[in-house]
Amino acid sequence: MTSARLQLKQIVFILAAAILVLASAGVVLYATVLADLPSVATTASRVRPTTQILDRNGQLLYEVIDPNAGRQIDLDLNSLPVACVQATLATEDSRFYLHPGFDPLAILRAAWQNLRADGAIVSGASTLTQQLVRILLFDESERYEQTLRRKIREAYLAWRLEQQYTKDELLALYINQSYYGNFAIGLEAAAYTFFAKPAAQLSRAECALLAGLVQSPIGYNPLVNPDAAKERQLTVLRLMREAGYLSAGEQEQIAAEPLRFRSSLFQINAPHFVMYVQDLLLKELGPDALRRGGLRVITSLDLNLQRRAEERIRYRLDLLNCRTPGLCTPSTDPGRRVDNAAAVVLDANGDILAMVGSPNYFDASIQGNVNAALTLRQPGSAIKPLTYAAALDPQWAATSGVSPLTPASILADLPATFYVTDDSGGKVPYQPVNYDRRFHGPVSVRAALANSYNIPAVKVLDRIGVETLRSIAAQAGISSLTKEYGLALTLGGGEVSLIELTNAFGIFLDGTRHTPRAILDIQRRDSDSAWRSISSAKSISSGTNVRRQVISPAAAYLITDILSDDIARIPAFGEGSVLRLPFPAAVKTGTTTDWRDNWTVGYSTERLVGVWVGNADNSPMLDVSGIDGAGPIWHDIMLEAHGGAHASPAPFQRPDDIVDVEICAPSGMLPSPACPSTRRERFIRGTEPQQIDDLFQLIAVDRRTGMRAGDDTPSEFITNSVYWNLPPEYTDWMIGQGIPLPPPLRQNVVRQATHNAPGAVAGPVTGAGEPNGDLALRLEEPASQTAYQLHPGVPATSQRIRISGYAPDGGLWSELRLVKDGVTLAEQENAARLSAWWPLEAGDHRFWLEGVSTPGSPAIRSEASFVQVKLYTTPTAQLAQGP
Repeated sequence: MTSARLQLKQIVFILAAAILVLASAGVVLYATVLADLPSVATTASRVRPTTQILDRNGQLLYEVIDPNAGRQIDLDLNSLPVACVQATLATEDSRFYLHPGFDPLAILRAAWQNLRADGAIVSGASTLTQQLVRILLFDESERYEQTLRRKIREAYLAWRLEQQYTKDELLALYINQSYYGNFAIGLEAAAYTFFAKPAAQLSRAECALLAGLVQSPIGYNPLVNPDAAKERQLTVLRLMREAGYLSAGEQEQIAAEPLRFRSSLFQINAPHFVMYVQDLLLKELGPDALRRGGLRVITSLDLNLQRRAEERIRYRLDLLNCRTPGLCTPSTDPGRRVDNAAAVVLDANGDILAMVGSPNYFDASIQGNVNAALTLRQPGSAIKPLTYAAALDPQWAATSGVSPLTPASILADLPATFYVTDDSGGKVPYQPVNYDRRFHGPVSVRAALANSYNIPAVKVLDRIGVETLRSIAAQAGISSLTKEYGLALTLGGGEVSLIELTNAFGIFLDGTRHTPRAILDIQRRDSDSAWRSISSAKSISSGTNVRRQVISPAAAYLITDILSDDIARIPAFGEGSVLRLPFPAAVKTGTTTDWRDNWTVGYSTERLVGVWVGNADNSPMLDVSGIDGAGPIWHDIMLEAHGGAHASPAPFQRPDDIVDVEICAPSGMLPSPACPSTRRERFIRGTEPQQIDDLFQLIAVDRRTGMRAGDDTPSEFITNSVYWNLPPEYTDWMIGQGIPLPPPLRQNVVRQATHNAPGAVAGPVTGAGEPNGDLALRLEEPASQTAYQLHPGVPATSQRIRISGYAPDGGLWSELRLVKDGVTLAEQENAARLSAWWPLEAGDHRFWLEGVSTPGSPAIRSEASFVQVKLYTTPTAQLAQGP
């Protein structure tokens, strides 16, 4: 008995000690972890100060009113669309109605997943209620702690919230307090911000999109990253199906519904820029800092310049669409479908002085709230300067394993076929063409870039390599060229944003790259009510301190010198085009296939201006190129950005290692006595030409035969003439241009004349319609096995191709005829060549040149060219269409 009592006393003692230890631990836990927790009774009653967004001169751009005091409208759960509630639950907390504020099952699942990931955090276990705790009850110092103490406090407060409010009240509170981006706090504000309607009118597709934004308002912002937003919406729809809210058929149907973004009218200046600043603040400070308010953000924008840029865009779009009475010519089609444009203005240090994302932020018909200055588009030829920069820079060229080109280097603008890899990994032929559908023969690098010829650009990229272009673009600040590309990359085969491409052109000033800067300072009121910069402002506004040498100053100067050469660009753009300014300025245009996008990007020593013109829905414009659409806007904004036509920015600074050398203009070599014309060209020291021109040769010709004179030719029959002795690959081009070929030696001429004499070379056309023997006539254009497309948005008069042919020996034929499918297109007597324009017609067609060498002789025909014309289908990659 005594022993039993002793054991009982020991048990009681142990229990008492355990209770005491647990109580002490509870007291310690409460004192150290839970004692200073805020009251959950004040969860939804906080009033926050406003945040002001100002331009660089202190002018107000936008004031973010306290959501609880003004623009946020709190809705009860019964007022919220069921689809939005379901999308939120499926995405954020599918077990919301099953847990007491924290979810033990989710905690165990997350712990297991993180353990399997070697301790990395790959899954969280926060419930919707715990997220409310972080949003409404924790301060900034505790909100993002990754500590056990914070987790315990968060779970306890979540449990307390569940005791204070019903599940429906908490769910409504969460939806009303969530940050959806673009300064929209709560579902009602988000509905008006993105769709210009109350939340009650949101469709299921719109609810799914908005629910997906909460996780990453920047990354899934549909006004900047529509593709990412769509992918996120599809993820939300999948989660809704897995949660039982949708059937598979409903999921597929909702996913196919189009989304059209529009914003409700509210007081704001430079709205696209303000929303861009919001994204930067969100990325740097987090959504809770924006929700807390009380900030004063001083930006780089010049509001006065911004307003002038907006006005010039609207004015030029009115002209393009003939909306201004009396200013359209009778030949201008008023239905050119040019609805949208964007522009950015940077100073030489990278500060963003103006950002116009569309002509009207609030115009739903053009999706005006989509910021076209940030969205990805194909740049057409506007990216070519980066290709040539890598080829001209000795260090980049060496990296590619080739010698550097110079502005005088000659490129063959001739028909060329490259074999590139297709989507299935096979090799397919790729034949680039120029905007004017012509070949220009031997052209200098200066002429090729200034006139935006496509074939030479592709050859330069083939020389330096696609990866070199991707690398130099990335170092210049273009972050979007991350896929695998072929040679079409230099013609705009990748996608870039206007702001990144414009900023990339800054490397052509001195070779260095700046980071665009939108925020100069972020301030918050101190305890004495004085505005003081907060530490985060240093990292977010330090763009001008980030400089990196991308190309040499000398290579940068050569690109600038070419892009500012008004004389060199005359063949493509004409004299006195809109690209000419009353002060030194360099500029490049670009137009993509079917006129879906056109660009003009240029700069002076003080400002960089980029302009995009197109349509937000990617529909094609009607025959609008970079020189017609974006060019005039660029011209106007450049003048505005410099203070008018009488501005005088400093000329481009010439580096000491640039030298001038007189060259033979057609060959790029040092002049010889036979060179017909010379000019001054600029070179990086050490790359100047060393060889004297040997392409222009003085040849003695026997006037009696037109052949080269021999030793036995009497002197009185000899004429000395200069001939351009180009390589054989240029022969067809020279004949087509009417340039005399150097006469061959007499024995070769005699053999050729015997072999190719008209009427003897090829037999008469057979019954099958094919030529016999060798060819005395040649069809120059079109190339055989070529396919064309008829585009419904392009005038029929602009959809035509050139048909041409000639007699290779240069002799006159009694009759020449160009024939299509047996029907004569054009004919001429006593001619050596013949050309005509043919309007495209759908179908398969055959073209040939036929002729009669002398009256009464049988008809001779050339080989036929086979051409296919189809109706337009959307291409998988849009390439450079225009200069």
